[in-house]
Amino acid sequence: MNYNIAKAWICTATTCVAFAAAAAPAIAKADYESAKARAASDYKTARAQCDNLAGNAKDVCIAEAKAARVHTESDAEAQYKNTPDAIADARQAAAKADYDVNRTRCDSQAGNAKDVCVKQAKATLTSAQADAKADMKAAEARADAANDINAADYKVAREKCDSYAGPAKDACIADAKIRHGM
Repeated sequence: MNYNIAKAWICTATTCVAFAAAAAPAIAKADYESAKARAASDYKTARAQCDNLAGNAKDVCIAEAKAARVHTESDAEAQYKNTPDAIADARQAAAKADYDVNRTRCDSQAGNAKDVCVKQAKATLTSAQADAKADMKAAEARADAANDINAADYKVAREKCDSYAGPAKDACIADAKIRHGM
């Protein structure tokens, strides 16, 4: 039961991170480097706390620390690059890190319970990767559609300019080019 709650939380968090990254403007290189340094520092701190544990609990703690670092670094990279591919890559990296955590948690179980746990972890990974890929394709399709609409609007504006002559026509065409980024 706890695994399903954790799975739902991870899916929700990953989706929120992806939408936040998609909506966020690109960040400066200094902010990107700062986020990477913060991720490394947080990882070292979290990793040091794992030394007090033993067995599978220690392994899970280490995997969680690594996952947190991957989430922070991939998020920063996605915001820095600010492309659909970068966002999809960040989501896939986060999904893989979450899979590693879930897979490590499964090691504390035995027999059929472990098999089921591993299958659930793999299913969660596959689902998250498929969602990332689908979202990337949707973002690319939206961008292509926006470009097509802009090109069509430019053609209409240019056609309207044909009703003018001389400098007025030149000014109209220049204005259309500026408005439509041509």
